[in-house]
Amino acid sequence: MIYVVFVSLELYLKIAGIIMKKLFFLFSIALISFSSYAQTATSGQTILTGVKTGDILDLKETEFDFGKIPQGKPVTHIFHVANTGKDSLKIANVQASCGCTTPEWDRDKVVAPGEGTDITVGYNAANDGPFTKFITITYNDNKTKQITIKGEVWKTPTSSAPANNDLDNLKD
Repeated sequence: MIYVVFVSLELYLKIAGIIMKKLFFLFSIALISFSSYAQTATSGQTILTGVKTGDILDLKETEFDFGKIPQGKPVTHIFHVANTGKDSLKIANVQASCGCTTPEWDRDKVVAPGEGTDITVGYNAANDGPFTKFITITYNDNKTKQITIKGEVWKTPTSSAPANNDLDNLKD
């Protein structure tokens, strides 16, 4: 009886070992496949900011994080736009997702190939808490790209610090 148990246990361990080896092999192949797919991009695609997309409008960055900013203090960031195409670039409109975000750009400028221009995005930090705002750039024949600003507004005190009445007690 004990012999049968040991033979059964040995057979079970062999089968489990074979199954584990096969599973390990399949997971290894899947990991290699996903890793190689993540490292390659089709020509004209963007994986990270600053990578050429094959489009005429190239952004050095598509997102900016202001970090923590004090309430009531407006902040700005400049997004650089480059013309990487062979035709001229005309930014028709830059539209923010809300009124607290104000984009500014040279509305009449036509950007020649190889040149660039700037879009300044301002944010009015009136309300406290985290924020994420989207700005849509419309250019040449109604093509669009989106940039994002984000951060967190911390609430400033409503009154100044209390007076220190113990200053007279300090002696040299």
